Amino acid sequence: MNILDDLKMQYRLGGIAMKMIYWNVGCFLVSLIFFYQFSSGGFIFPNWIALSSEPSVFVLKPWTFLTYAFLHDGPLHLIFNMIVLNFSSYLFLTFFSSKQYLGVYILGAIFSGLIFALCFNLMHYSGAIVGASAAIMAILMVATTYNPLMDVRLLLIGNVKLWHVTAVIVVLDLMQFRLGNSGGHISHLAGVLFGFIYVKLLQNGIDLSKIVTAVLDFFANLFKKPTTPFKKVHKNYKKPAEKPISKIVVKDKKQQQIDEILDKISQSGYDSLNQEEKEFLFQAGK
Repeated sequence: MNILDDLKMQYRLGGIAMKMIYWNVGCFLVSLIFFYQFSSGGFIFPNWIALSSEPSVFVLKPWTFLTYAFLHDGPLHLIFNMIVLNFSSYLFLTFFSSKQYLGVYILGAIFSGLIFALCFNLMHYSGAIVGASAAIMAILMVATTYNPLMDVRLLLIGNVKLWHVTAVIVVLDLMQFRLGNSGGHISHLAGVLFGFIYVKLLQNGIDLSKIVTAVLDFFANLFKKPTTPFKKVHKNYKKPAEKPISKIVVKDKKQQQIDEILDKISQSGYDSLNQEEKEFLFQAGK
């Protein structure tokens, strides 16, 4: 099994958090090909994919309120965001579902983008933003609001309360607001606000993530292939020939081995598999 097959297997077996990391990394690699300027040593994102604060731009390109949340302007920006996303995702999915995760990520990005555009226009600023930070902050804040006293272990620090981690990040954003990247800090704080609002509405019986689920289901049904009309068929009541017992035994043994490998993944993770087990699972997945 080569590296590409290994990555495909991890994507298929990984949850929504792993898929979100893959999507962000994939978008970065694509943007590296099309939008990186080697002459200047940086990215130049066009206004049809980055989120501009200019009303004349974002009104005609409303999809940029979401696309900006999958772009990053450098490898360090991407790596840091993916580390925080992985940390936040683990906490979020401890209490909430995958559908809620996707809904919070998308709605958090859109809400933060709207707040960014509104604030920049009120301050008579002009600019554009990219990055998953706002959506990630929404995910982290949902988990923090829901269980602020949850213990988390940090490298070199030890156990701290979850709200301590979130509070430090928020304070750092407030302290750096005027130092640079004010648009990014505004969107981060907007993500925090959205996460807080989401949990409070959820506690009152309103799940905003269902908006995203409904929209995705609508488009899924829109492009779904029409079912074939019912056709009457004549049944053959002839008793089928019995299958050899040996094939059933082989099938059960193969399924048992798959179940044992999946149990091992759930307990110790995909990386705990040896090469033979990965190859067997890959062949069975076909």
